[in-house]
Amino acid sequence: MAQLKMKSIRQLNETDLKDKLEQSRVELAKMRTDAAKGTLRKESGKIRALRKEIARILTRLNEMKKQ
Repeated sequence: MAQLKMKSIRQLNETDLKDKLEQSRVELAKMRTDAAKGTLRKESGKIRALRKEIARILTRLNEMKKQ
């Protein structure tokens, strides 16, 4: 999974952002489950990247609400 940059996030519309947010949250939940089980060895660094991606999407959604 490639990390989304803010530049590419700004090009998406609100519905696409909400879909991407839902997908990211599901993936994060799966990764956290795997980490708790101990089966997430080499992908453990992706949890942090996913959290940051979710934060970027939420930031953009909040910016859109204020406009």
